[in-house]
Amino acid sequence: MRLDIYRRAENDGKFSYLAVPETRNIPEEATNTDWQVEARAVEVEDGAEQLEDYSINHVSEQIAEKGYAVTALH
Repeated sequence: MRLDIYRRAENDGKFSYLAVPETRNIPEEATNTDWQVEARAVEVEDGAEQLEDYSINHVSEQIAEKGYAVTALH
């Protein structure tokens, strides 16, 4: 699958990341936040468990459930 990756600044110079299938827009519940494009059309294996570079876990599961995947904030 191919994903578009967006980022937004958090506290302490850290970033959160949002992964959305390239054919979809940022979901409505996330459009009220200042997401900026990080990467377009990133090739990811179908069934991928994580995107280490973006600290996103359960990628395929999140996309199947919500239509997007997001960094877990701690």
